[in-house]
Amino acid sequence: MNSLSNKDLYKAIWRWHFYAGIIFAPFLIILSITGAIYLFKPQIESFLYKEYYYIEEGEHELAPSTLIEKVTNTYEHATVVSYRPSDAPHRSTEVGVVLDGETYIVFVNPYTGDILGKIAKEDKLMNIIVKLHGELMVGTIGDRIVELAACWAVILLITGLYLWWPRNRSLYGIVKIRFNEGKRVMWKDIHSVIAIWLSVFILLLILTGLPWAGFMGDKINRIATATHTGYPPGLWDGQIPESVIPTKSVADVPWAAENMPVPESNQNGTMTIPVESVIQIAKERHVHPGFSIYFPEGEKGVYTVSVFPNLPQDQATLHIDQYSGKVLADLRFKDYGWLAKVIEIGIALHEGRYFGLFNQMIGLITCLGLIFISYSGVVIWWKRRPKGSLGVPSAPQNKKAMQIVTLIIIVLGLMMPLVALSLAIAFVLDWIVIRRIPKLQTWFS
Repeated sequence: MNSLSNKDLYKAIWRWHFYAGIIFAPFLIILSITGAIYLFKPQIESFLYKEYYYIEEGEHELAPSTLIEKVTNTYEHATVVSYRPSDAPHRSTEVGVVLDGETYIVFVNPYTGDILGKIAKEDKLMNIIVKLHGELMVGTIGDRIVELAACWAVILLITGLYLWWPRNRSLYGIVKIRFNEGKRVMWKDIHSVIAIWLSVFILLLILTGLPWAGFMGDKINRIATATHTGYPPGLWDGQIPESVIPTKSVADVPWAAENMPVPESNQNGTMTIPVESVIQIAKERHVHPGFSIYFPEGEKGVYTVSVFPNLPQDQATLHIDQYSGKVLADLRFKDYGWLAKVIEIGIALHEGRYFGLFNQMIGLITCLGLIFISYSGVVIWWKRRPKGSLGVPSAPQNKKAMQIVTLIIIVLGLMMPLVALSLAIAFVLDWIVIRRIPKLQTWFS
């Protein structure tokens, strides 16, 4: 076998970079567009739902139980499942209800009790954007495709860095865009230069998004739970029986609290404490304003209080006995393990919440850059693609180059299991299908 040359290695890496880029570019563009929109959730929702969100300040707020009664009188068959107190003088109160099998948010003026309107939770624009961003609106299959695209984007960054790395050129010559040397050269420079300048931000954006992924996110959460680097054990009184229900199944809570088991209420009576008492407990415990209260499910259920402030350091998740008002669990950022702290800060950065508008603008620039990188990659391919062929970069004559690159990507695949699965599918298609059909061999040459 001939000795491995840099040229052979370059061809092998370029071939993998090409395949991954062409396949996943459309998905990366969708993720970037939806992510850019979600970054500005506070501004967009404040504009779209201003008639629901904002009210004129009054003198005295009505009791929460009175507001809830107003809602149930208006929607007779509704079941109240959550309550979000007004957290500012000009902000409405939100009551979550289940009506005809669908969850709605009912907005109420806390001073007058007037119903401002209701919105189906699934119909809120940002919830639609989240579903498109996280699962392409097609459930589990979409979730896996999104996760796969994100994982391969990491490989694209690594292989792209190798292809870009200066060899016989000055550094200055590869950090500028050559606009006067033809469109193909211009698009190539746009592709590489933007990718290099934004590579760190893109990598951070991808890594901070993976904890939400259905497959890898679940594995990360399980590791955090098993190693006590997520939520710590011993948050509640050991005498109180625990359920095996994870907190994420009864309330919207921070990532670190999702798999925390929900304790059970000790049924020593039939009277459930009113929501006013839960609000008072939350305030006494200095829970950050803007918290939501989720109502007990069944006789052993608990009240759950959670809040998602801009700073993860202000997060809180409380479980409260529905009969006695005893706080069964009180999880704060200071209680998180190191891994949960890192992930929660990463999530806040990913969503553009940590540094306010500056964080949003950095995220927007990164998303726009990723769109240009993906689009320019497709343009480069289209301009160099021979007629009647896919235009795949030729494989190196030295098979050792392909073996080395494949081995590197397999190692990355071990860290990202869905990548390993996609590699297996790619090898099967290449070895069993493409190589046995002459027309496909010509097309993929």
